[in-house]
Amino acid sequence: MYAWEIWNQALDVLEQNIANGKSWEGAARTACCSTYHFQRMFSYLAGLPLSEYIRRRKMTLAAFDLLEKGERVIDVALKYGYQSPTAFTRAFQSVHGISPSEAKQTGAILKAFPPIRFQITIQGVFPMNYRIEQKPELHILGIDTPLQQIIEQNFQTIPQFWKTVSQNGFLSTLLSQKATNQPVLGISDCRGENWRYWIGIFSEQDAAPPMSSFTLPPTTWAVFDGQGAMPEAIQALEKRIFTEWLPSSGYQYGNGVDIEVYHNADPANAIFEVWIPVVPKQP
Repeated sequence: MYAWEIWNQALDVLEQNIANGKSWEGAARTACCSTYHFQRMFSYLAGLPLSEYIRRRKMTLAAFDLLEKGERVIDVALKYGYQSPTAFTRAFQSVHGISPSEAKQTGAILKAFPPIRFQITIQGVFPMNYRIEQKPELHILGIDTPLQQIIEQNFQTIPQFWKTVSQNGFLSTLLSQKATNQPVLGISDCRGENWRYWIGIFSEQDAAPPMSSFTLPPTTWAVFDGQGAMPEAIQALEKRIFTEWLPSSGYQYGNGVDIEVYHNADPANAIFEVWIPVVPKQP
């Protein structure tokens, strides 16, 4: 089965459960990946966050229920996961530009966002430098913070965490622990339910507060080189990894942690690597 067929099956599952506040969980299982990876891949392929797509689909269906079925506003609000008519009205107006009660009137102009379908085309116009590395256990020393389950909410969380760690002196403390020329790491650990982001280094030293440590199991990594202004350069590279390289590589995502390896501290021209865990693709 081709990659886009699996993803379109996942979209069917998503559509069948669109009223469920966690409707992407079943879709992620269908796509054989974690909810983190499903959200990330969806945003790369569709060009908008999964949460925004779900909101638009909910409001498209809600408008139909109000206008064509004549259902009450409060009933439609509860059907699509809104605990109050006020929150539902706010979401409805953001999509349609009118209130739910106005949508029930004859001649109301509404917006429709049909279900999307994927047809993946592998571009491959520009080369990508990568290597496959098998690493033993990796010991990480660092500082961590919780992540939200909706990944776009972390677009503010992670930069703010870097800023906080730098301003309060934790980053300087961490850097004092590392060897010369050793890189600084940004690690997204979205295994299980308690997602966390780490700023750290490779080190087997004992951790003293506020730092802590953890160990990654032996893993096969696909390692990609990158350079440019941050965060645009690393975001562009990650998009190419998951939409161009991974579908045609003979590997699939290993559902481990993702590691960003920073070799310098110049945000205008960073030199970095992106490590993603991979396993051989199943026939």
